[in-house]
Amino acid sequence: MTYDRLVCANCAAPVSEGRCPVCRANRERMQQENFFAGLNPTALIALLAVLVAAALLLAHQTA
Repeated sequence: MTYDRLVCANCAAPVSEGRCPVCRANRERMQQENFFAGLNPTALIALLAVLVAAALLLAHQTA
């Protein structure tokens, strides 16, 4: 789950803006837990496409 869509229960602002200490703490915790937490879904799809293309290229070269 990405934190850019989460809303803080303390200040009712997006967690990604970090307006209050609770937002900032949760944002830091989520970033430390998972490297991919800060990426948006479009970036994750692009990364997956690049990895699939690299795997196909490697498979084609070894065959």
